[in-house]
Amino acid sequence: MNQHMGQFPVAAMSRILRVSRSGFYDWRKGRPPSARAKARRLLDERVRAVFDTHRARYGAPRVTEQLLAQGYPYDEKTVAGSMRRQALVARAGRKFKATTNSNHTLEVAPNLLEQDFSASRPDEKWVQDITYCATDEGWLYLAVVLDLYSRQVVGWAMSHRMKAELVCDALKMALFRRKLPTGVILHSDRGSQYCSKRYRRLLKKHDLLWSMSKRGDCYDNACAETFFHSLKVELTHGERYPTRQALRRELFTYIETYYNTVRLHSTLGYVSPVTFEQMNVA
Repeated sequence: MNQHMGQFPVAAMSRILRVSRSGFYDWRKGRPPSARAKARRLLDERVRAVFDTHRARYGAPRVTEQLLAQGYPYDEKTVAGSMRRQALVARAGRKFKATTNSNHTLEVAPNLLEQDFSASRPDEKWVQDITYCATDEGWLYLAVVLDLYSRQVVGWAMSHRMKAELVCDALKMALFRRKLPTGVILHSDRGSQYCSKRYRRLLKKHDLLWSMSKRGDCYDNACAETFFHSLKVELTHGERYPTRQALRRELFTYIETYYNTVRLHSTLGYVSPVTFEQMNVA
């Protein structure tokens, strides 16, 4: 900055290099940084560390909660100010697009959920959905099963084809991981995969309760949509994947080692889904 003062404004260089103008001028005058400047620099370092660790997925509320968990009780306004000062902006979302096809004549189920996304225990209500992600080889489809109690992804499957086998494989994983619970309300949209005979046989075999959204109402399955929105914003938007296998690895890592176990969930009081269950289930 000192070498380029004649070429560029100090304010612009400070913003781009994320340093304090007053700190720069103090340095030029040989003054030691003030206690306030030291505290602000330390704050900025801590905020940036959290922001970078979570790959620009966290805005000020989650950064604040993460710092609190680390023993640094900054308030949200202070953290937001630090993020603005450092030009740290969390990833932005995109508009939701429907994936599954509900224009069919297959049998559908009644809506047992009725937009009541609360659950008093694990394995009381599960929601399901399918999304797609682009690779240079073509689409990769992801089906998930979420437990509404903790918002944990308890089952998932991936395929280059959006067939009934995809949603059945995700459900089988959920059943295996949750030790074959019965009586679970299993809710989805009216996609043909969730109306297939193969899928319905699986529900009947394990004594699960079949539930579906009303036609064209994405709010009936809002929790699944919210998960996919988070996944797209925090993982795939702006990224290029040369192969489906490369994307498979990233999706696995996001679901199993980040979303379920690390990511702070606002609905759960800013703990991860796994931590929430550990705290609340004997």
